[in-house]
Amino acid sequence: MATLYDTLGVPAHATDDEIKRAYRKAAMKWHPDRNHGAEDVARAAFQEIKDAYAILSDAGQRKVYDTVYAEQMREWEAQHTRRQRAQAEREAAARAADEAVYAEMVSIAIRFADQGHNRDVLFGVLLGRQCEAQRAAQIADSVAALQAARRDEADAAQPVPRASKSAQRAQAAEAGADEPELEETAQETSAASKASKRTADQAEEQAAAHDTPHSKRANHARRDESASDVHPASALGNLWFQFLNGLKF
Repeated sequence: MATLYDTLGVPAHATDDEIKRAYRKAAMKWHPDRNHGAEDVARAAFQEIKDAYAILSDAGQRKVYDTVYAEQMREWEAQHTRRQRAQAEREAAARAADEAVYAEMVSIAIRFADQGHNRDVLFGVLLGRQCEAQRAAQIADSVAALQAARRDEADAAQPVPRASKSAQRAQAAEAGADEPELEETAQETSAASKASKRTADQAEEQAAAHDTPHSKRANHARRDESASDVHPASALGNLWFQFLNGLKF
């Protein structure tokens, strides 16, 4: 808000001499005779300068002007402050509403992304919720990228355990497949060992029987007979035979 002091280019506390010098300087600058080709603009500016000097050069009028101007300035400043405050409140409310809508759109996009839908589906869902196309594309791109990053982080965080479990399952499957073969191999080895032992025992007996002299075989037979004589049943038989012989004599 321009004042009479601003028109003359002096401060509000300027002296009468300062006001007079400022008026002369401004009048010479904006005199119509000195502004050829812009006489209308110069004439209007020159008239404002004359009016300002007429009021400020008079002590009574200057006092009234300062009083009225001060009141007007206070009122103007209060109105300006109220307008600025109201404008700030409206802008804050608009930002809050816009942020709430944006947060809701992001929440919807995240919910559909968690269900496994891709970026194009997210974009279509947001358009269906009356979301502006550019904002819908921005949200869909951001949420899809976020979900992809989360999946990558999850995959990177669990590669070793999954590989270890897979290897364990593969080893268990191989071990289960090899157990019957190992049992069959063990049984076959045991049977072969027993057969080999029996064959060796038979060969040893045959060799012993073939190499024994005839006298040894006879002595062996006599030993068998002597052993049978020693038997109690054989001894009773001999006594009975002797008794019968005694009766005959």
